[in-house]
Amino acid sequence: MAANIVLTGFMGTGKSTVGQLLAERLGFAFVDTDELIMRRDGRTIPTIFAEEGEAYFRGLETAVSLELAAQSDLVVATGGRLMLDPINAEALEQNGRVFCLMAKPEEILARIQEDGQRPLLNVPDPAARIRELLAERAVGYGRYPQIDTTGKTAAEVVAEISSLIREGREGLRKRHEGTRRS
Repeated sequence: MAANIVLTGFMGTGKSTVGQLLAERLGFAFVDTDELIMRRDGRTIPTIFAEEGEAYFRGLETAVSLELAAQSDLVVATGGRLMLDPINAEALEQNGRVFCLMAKPEEILARIQEDGQRPLLNVPDPAARIRELLAERAVGYGRYPQIDTTGKTAAEVVAEISSLIREGREGLRKRHEGTRRS
């Protein structure tokens, strides 16, 4: 099994909530890349965007990705665009199994509507912006196993991911045994 579990996907799909529960279940440490960046920088993400720009923030994401990729026994909840950057994806994939959490646009909007911390959605029609961003990111997100969180509790999503992790371990064990017999 990969040393880390990485959760990617659009904002509001449950990466942080599911990640915390999954980390508890696996006995891993939990890291939310956005929270780590804010803690280290001392500013909120909207403030970083406003004062430094998106390119600066994306550089912080890459630094964090490279750092986390060198660690083990982590469940990492990434920012919604972090794994779309090839450098970040390559780094975290080397030592991590990646799952993409998905949800219907209406559910995403309902989950994040009260949160004023989403600079990419500070637009007149956030529902249309969500659909647009999901379409733009479909290929990048599609590279990873998809877990639909729509209408599910965090515990149900954790159970689904845990099952996929077990299947992955079992498949590796069977392949290894088959190789030894040959």
